[in-house]
Amino acid sequence: MSSDKNRKKWSELPTSAKVGTVIMGLIQLSLLVAALLDIRKRPAEQINGSKKLWTAVAFINWVGPIAYFVKGRKQPAELVVGN
Repeated sequence: MSSDKNRKKWSELPTSAKVGTVIMGLIQLSLLVAALLDIRKRPAEQINGSKKLWTAVAFINWVGPIAYFVKGRKQPAELVVGN
């Protein structure tokens, strides 16, 4: 069990740690927004499973939006190139 005396306050963190934390938070938020917008605009036929389920999954940090983009969207049929 960790004690509270080992935890640092935001003001005690070095600038690089603060910048890294903010950047990671922005990336996570961007992934969430992108996934939610894609779920909203994409027809249900182009999504593997329920839109409601994927909306809920998207709120799981990092994993949810990435899982949606990898597994949640149906891939378009490959174009057949004739000779």
